[in-house]
Formats: sequence, structure tokens, C-alpha cells
Amino acid sequence: MGKSPNTVVDKRTSSVAAMFNSIAPSYDFLNHLLSLGIDKFWRRRLVKRLLLNNPGEVLDVATGTADLAFVMAKKSPTVKIVGIDISESMLAIGMVKVKKWKFLERITLKKASALCIPSPDNHFDAAMVAFGVRNFEDLAQGLKEICRVLKPGGELGVLEFSMPRHWPFNALYRFYFLKFLPWVGGKVSGNRQAYTYLPESVLSFPQGEAFAQIIKLAGFNDVEIRVQTFGIATLYIAKKKNQ
Repeated sequence: MGKSPNTVVDKRTSSVAAMFNSIAPSYDFLNHLLSLGIDKFWRRRLVKRLLLNNPGEVLDVATGTADLAFVMAKKSPTVKIVGIDISESMLAIGMVKVKKWKFLERITLKKASALCIPSPDNHFDAAMVAFGVRNFEDLAQGLKEICRVLKPGGELGVLEFSMPRHWPFNALYRFYFLKFLPWVGGKVSGNRQAYTYLPESVLSFPQGEAFAQIIKLAGFNDVEIRVQTFGIATLYIAKKKNQ
């Protein structure tokens, strides 16, 4: 008898969580180092776009160490953010930062999967994911679950790595991404496999219009695609359909 789909998903969730638990102590440092700090600019751009509609409560999926949640909390004095992640070690580091910066009343962190968000239907004004959707156990189902907890008309912002398409930058970046990044990431974190997984997951992830179509099928419309920094990353903005 074959394995059920749920069993396969559970095993993948556990392996991804274990991988991120192992690199949690060096995760923030390596993110900023390997992107030369550009990832901070991308996060600010995502937050600025979502704050245009003055959301009251925002869901941060795959929050990691809560970097994106912090950017939003600092930019808006009133917004409240709920961050969820499957990695306990990442969340622990995030909680240290929450306490240090005195955001306990505005940032809440919970261990949870994108496939089972512990919130009622039509609850959040906006949702955001930075560099996390490609790690969803089931991409389509994760996006549908985010759609479920968003209010009608609520916005989703997704920031994800992508591969540049134009020569010669695409060739240079592919060498950096496939060769240099795993070497440096492995040296610093002690887990080369995790930083081999990163470029492999980006290469296999649907980009541009392909991902936009998946977002639409999950219950969203008006999908905006904004290419960042020569195509290294892409920002997607979508709106939950009015019911």
C-alpha cells in the first residue's frame, strides 16, 4: 500500500523545519550578507505597499525570525502582526527580538503551518510572505488557506527569490547562487545542504505569470508582478476576491 499524501506532506514539513532549526542562529546574518543587504530594501518595499490601505491586523506567514514583521511594526505605529512558522528555533530568536524592541503588544509569534493557520475565516486585513512560499508543503493549498483567513478585499504580498533572465547578469548570478552561496552558507552555518536546498528550491519554483496564475486559482485577483533588482527577487501583490 502506498503512502497517503498527508504522510508525505508531514515528512516534508518535518524535514524543512529541522533544516531551518539547524541554521536559525546564523540565518539573519547570512541573509543580509549573501544579498549584500538588498533583502532589507525588498522587505521595506513590500511593507510600504501593504500599508497603503492602513491594515489593522496583518498575518506574516513563514515569519522566520520575524524580520518582515519588525519592518512593518516600525513603519506603522498601530498595526498588529501575527507571525507563524514551523521552525521553533527561528521563532525563539524572533521572540528575543520582540522582547528587546518592546513589541510584545503588537507582534505575536506562533508555531503553525501555512496549511493550517490557527485563525478564523475573514479575519486579517492583509497577509505577507517573504522568501517562504517556495517552502510550503503544498503551494496551492497554502495560498488557499491564506485566502481563507483574509477579509474580502484584503491584500496578499509575496516576496520571493527568482532567477534573472537576461545575459550576462543571469549567468553571473547563477554561478553565485549555485556555487558561491552554498559554499559560504555552509561554512558559516555548518549546514551546506541547507544552502544547496535554497538555490534548488528557487530554480524549481514557478515564477512570474506562472505563479500569478496559482495565486488567482487560490481565490485572488488583480495580481501585480513587480520584478526587483534585475530579477533576483519578485514582489507579487494580490487581492482576495469579494464574496
